[in-house]
Amino acid sequence: MADFTTHMDQALAEARAAALRGEVPVGAVITDPRGRVIAAAGNRTRELNDPTAHAEILAIRAACARLGSERLPGHDLWVTLEPCPMCAAAISAARIARLYFGADDPRMGGVTHGARVFDHPQCHHRPQVYDGLSAQPSRALLQSFFAARR
Repeated sequence: MADFTTHMDQALAEARAAALRGEVPVGAVITDPRGRVIAAAGNRTRELNDPTAHAEILAIRAACARLGSERLPGHDLWVTLEPCPMCAAAISAARIARLYFGADDPRMGGVTHGARVFDHPQCHHRPQVYDGLSAQPSRALLQSFFAARR
């Protein structure tokens, strides 16, 4: 069995870069079946004037473009915050194998909270989900970002 390697540090770096751009600090990384990073992104909704420009969506788009495929079987997604319902649906559509996320999002989450997209019978693909990875630094980054804006 291969050693487990987390990519949450890189996802957190993407989240910090998003915060510096004035975006909600969420970062995402996609790794291929061999564990190599093939895409990384942070939120860019304000910069792009695009409500769909969440870190997960941008990383999925970049990975699919790089591979020339609309699906990413065997690939893993690492994200600092529980994906929203839109992102969870995209994760399912992309056939991501495993989802690793940091902080829970009780208000807007779509995986373990709220819509629970992967639990619906209409969901065609359910990734393996691992939550709580680097949850504390992910949560602290979000809390400090929003505290500075109040």
